[in-house]
Amino acid sequence: MTRKHLLSITAAAAALSVAAQAYAQQQQPQAFQGKIGRTLAQSQEYWPEPVRAPAGAPNIVWILLDDVGFGASSAFGGGVSTPVLEQLANQGLRYTNFHTTAICAPTRASLLTGKNSSSVHMAGFSHTILSAGFPGWDGRLPSEDGTIAEILRDRGYNTFAVGKYGLTPDEEASDAGPFDRWPTGKGFDHFFGFLGSQTDQYKPDLVEDQAYVKPDGRHLSEQITDKAIAYIDRQRDAAPDKPFFLYYAPGATHAPHQVAAEWSDKYRGKFDAGWDAYRAEVFARQKKLGVIPANAKLPDRNPDIKAWAALSPDEKTLYARFMEVYAGFLTYTDHEIGRLVDHLKETKQYDNTIFIVIVGDNGASKEGTLNGDIDRPLVGKPLPEADNIQYNLRKINEIGTADAIEGNYPLGWAQAMNTPFRLWKTDANSEGGTRNPLIISYAKGIRQGGIRTQYGHVVDILPTTLELIGVTAPDHIRGVAQQPIQGTSLAYSITQPKAPSRHRLQYYYIFGSRAIYQDGWKASLAYPYPLTANTASGRKPFDENAWELYDLNTDFNERVNLAAKYPDKVKDLRALFEQQAQEHNLYPLITWDDVFAGKIHQTKGRKSMEEESRKVAHPARK
Repeated sequence: MTRKHLLSITAAAAALSVAAQAYAQQQQPQAFQGKIGRTLAQSQEYWPEPVRAPAGAPNIVWILLDDVGFGASSAFGGGVSTPVLEQLANQGLRYTNFHTTAICAPTRASLLTGKNSSSVHMAGFSHTILSAGFPGWDGRLPSEDGTIAEILRDRGYNTFAVGKYGLTPDEEASDAGPFDRWPTGKGFDHFFGFLGSQTDQYKPDLVEDQAYVKPDGRHLSEQITDKAIAYIDRQRDAAPDKPFFLYYAPGATHAPHQVAAEWSDKYRGKFDAGWDAYRAEVFARQKKLGVIPANAKLPDRNPDIKAWAALSPDEKTLYARFMEVYAGFLTYTDHEIGRLVDHLKETKQYDNTIFIVIVGDNGASKEGTLNGDIDRPLVGKPLPEADNIQYNLRKINEIGTADAIEGNYPLGWAQAMNTPFRLWKTDANSEGGTRNPLIISYAKGIRQGGIRTQYGHVVDILPTTLELIGVTAPDHIRGVAQQPIQGTSLAYSITQPKAPSRHRLQYYYIFGSRAIYQDGWKASLAYPYPLTANTASGRKPFDENAWELYDLNTDFNERVNLAAKYPDKVKDLRALFEQQAQEHNLYPLITWDDVFAGKIHQTKGRKSMEEESRKVAHPARK
């Protein structure tokens, strides 16, 4: 990136900031400035100027993928082809030290508000079975924690969201509302997608604005892309100079993994060498691309995962097919993103559009368990391993189809998709659960690609976006006083590639697993996950004193536990975690055991765990 280009970004942001301050004042209640006399002739009308974005304000597209680990996309050295993400990354910047919360709803709440998830009542979910009656846990985003859509709507932007929302309480997700916690109640002019945490790709639990609608049978990713383009075109026809904000959040690649055979068949035979070979190949490409240190070492395979060479021929055939479908699903998702990108190019809007792409809202999913899943419910009595393998083999031709209503690959592939890190989604203690690729691309302002290694977290995206367009976070949104933004803008890193990280402290917590990061040091504590209870890690009893310690400055993928060597450092960081937990409404520390024992959300009418779990995909179901 040339100095001229760097200066152009700075100058553009400064100009936008001046204009933004002017129209920000327009949103505050204004006293009548006309004149009222006894007659009209003695009076003077007063009409405040309508809110308009400053001339030339950029469009903004946030893209958030689902359950994509660090080692999946080819844009970051992975083995799954994503040419559109590569294009955006090559034109923009790759961030390799960016973090999510380790699971979807907390990540999405932090993204949309610029605040830590428990600070905005989303330490868990908005689902009945995963929320609790405490300020950090009730799953109700407060009005004093406005979203990016609310901020930009009041700054002259149109605001659209398509795909997964995941932040509407189950109790409020029916056609009867109330609708203030639906996307349209949180600042989006239009929404088309689903309110839950997962949905069938061919029979989605589909909502448009404030009503459930009947899906048309096409893949959900195609439908949301068509709708996003339609929203943009309708606005352009009505107000061609008005900028838009689009939040594009497909259900991909969350379960169920469903995609047309033309996409999965592109990968026939591509994964026959197995997950061990995949990890080694991706690790080498990541080094060559420069997204991991040149002296990095690949962690050992998780003890729960068998060596590929030790699997039976039937297991290899079955597991390779699961991965072919997953890869096809991700490549197809990239294709749909490409349709959006191409449309913006065709309509001459691409150059003045800021793209912020988070490749996954957490690490790759372990919900497929050891043997993969096709149509068996996530919460239910598991089959013995041999029976589960045979069950899946009988249904191998259903993998990826509309019949694969719970389709998900096995843990071995999930670990491979998280290369070069250990562990998986929900593991807030691990980089494998929390580190995801980030792309910032802006053709008008960033002309050459590059890599950034500054520490970042999902709470940083909102303040980054506001700084790039020159908008200050408001003190009030439509009369409601706002809590301060907690994230740290990453905008400095665009023009200062070697600058030290400004986000220096971050806590993590997902139902028992936890971590605290400070200036490169990280203390972490694992917690058993009930859905993998048949694994060694799942059977291991929880020990609150089994904290681990890593120096991420020299050991970015957590290979060497330094807890025994530096016990005082562990003690200090543990104390810091407790201080952060108290400050951010994280107490009480609710665990997976509390969830599966049904100890939370004990309200009248609550049903069984299995019945309530269905609301993850169908929140309006009675």
